[in-house]
Amino acid sequence: MRRLDLHAYPGTATWIASQGPYVEALGRYWKRQWTPKTEDDVVAGFRAYGIEAVLVAFDIEAVTGAPPCTTEYVAGLRDRYPDVFIQAWGTVDPSLGPPAIEAARRAVREHHVLGFHFHPIMGRYSVGDRAFAPLFEEIAGLGVPIMVDVGTTGMGAGMPGGSGAVLRHAHPAAVDELAAAFPGLTIIAAHPGWPWVDEMTAVALHKGNVYWELSGWAPKHLPPSLQRDVRGRLQDKIMFGSDHPSMPFERLLREWDELGFSDEVMHKVFHENAERVLGLPPRLGGQPADGKLAAGGGAT
Repeated sequence: MRRLDLHAYPGTATWIASQGPYVEALGRYWKRQWTPKTEDDVVAGFRAYGIEAVLVAFDIEAVTGAPPCTTEYVAGLRDRYPDVFIQAWGTVDPSLGPPAIEAARRAVREHHVLGFHFHPIMGRYSVGDRAFAPLFEEIAGLGVPIMVDVGTTGMGAGMPGGSGAVLRHAHPAAVDELAAAFPGLTIIAAHPGWPWVDEMTAVALHKGNVYWELSGWAPKHLPPSLQRDVRGRLQDKIMFGSDHPSMPFERLLREWDELGFSDEVMHKVFHENAERVLGLPPRLGGQPADGKLAAGGGAT
């Protein structure tokens, strides 16, 4: 079965540096240290499990001063390893105003990104803020989707005051407001959205332009109600994401298998929904029956 990962970070030193003061807190949250890997090691890890990923840029420079993991960087990785990284999510900071609009144009026209990722908690904004309407109007006009984190985050967890981050910025209500204001904009909600899973379910069901990928969460801990809806009324909305390098691929894939979904549902979650909604290209190469690719194997 093809495996399309819609939410993967590079795991390199560039990405780790972009997290600034949150690196140690994230290590405590995930119960391990962030250890940078070389590009070759990162690529080998994806190839070992036959995973084709969409890389995610990350930029909270305006909040922390940390050097960003830029749109250019993830697009460069995509272009160097096209058999593994089939696309990239660019990043723009809505708080920058007109420069953010220009950055969005440049990311699509020059770097050919799939769309844009927004991390509201760490960026300290809500995507439902009407002040950002010109940016989202531009993105909708460019014809590309966006991915928006919902629910809590490990960044800032356990730090005094969460280091200033406000969890409410990532409430599903913000996605609901954005989807209503821009019905032509395709929105992928990222992560299960805890503690607002039921609210996110309502938004995904109500808004035809909202979809949902469940990265950053051990599959065995997905609430029973959500597991039931993945089997039923949400099966055409749900997509796979890893939040790499947060959890080992071996664990993620094993726990997804252990949920007991039908082959039809698993194909929808792991590739068919993303192919249909995001227009991701079909795989041109083959894949062995054990689901693993030889080093250097695979194609887009």
